[in-house]
Amino acid sequence: MIVQKYGGSSVATVEKIKRVAEKIKRVIQEGEKVCVVVSAMGKTTDELISLAKKISSTPEPRELDMLLSTGEQVTAALLSIALNDLGIPSVSLNALQLEMITTPDFNNARIIDINTEKLMEEFKTNDVIVVTGFQGITDFKDVTTLGRGGSDTSAVAIAAKLNARCEIYSDVPGIFACDPRVVPSAKKLSYITYDELMELASMGAKVIISEPLK
Repeated sequence: MIVQKYGGSSVATVEKIKRVAEKIKRVIQEGEKVCVVVSAMGKTTDELISLAKKISSTPEPRELDMLLSTGEQVTAALLSIALNDLGIPSVSLNALQLEMITTPDFNNARIIDINTEKLMEEFKTNDVIVVTGFQGITDFKDVTTLGRGGSDTSAVAIAAKLNARCEIYSDVPGIFACDPRVVPSAKKLSYITYDELMELASMGAKVIISEPLK
């Protein structure tokens, strides 16, 4: 069993979602079961935050989480549709259906527990389970979000609970000395040590190891 996570830029368009589905299909054909964790498409989360702030400069945290959680649900459903269209039995689950329990800290919750029995039950009839990243629920069934990078957190937590390998994908060609979106002349590194990776991480690098989508 493998846990894979795909970020917003990797699922930003219908074409990219279809490409991710094809990649997952190849893994299934190798005999694996896959739990896929997805982010919202492209800049959807930023757009939803901007939309909320057009209504209020200080959106009520609970309602903001209700709003933001919709982004991942769109991606999860579309990817599951794409997989089923390829003949891969798949189902999408949001945080409530999965029962990913978090603290009640809206906009910055922490995961407490995950109901892996639900995942294992779904794997009896599906090869792929697509899970909404970035979100959870409280004991009182309120929706929460996990803060920036929350989908990575979701994927790692699920993998740890399942004792499965975790693969986090981004559509970048490798590791750069600095952010190529900020510095167009940034040099792609052909070699880097673990100590250098740790330094990059400590300085706030979002992705320090990546494999381009194929």
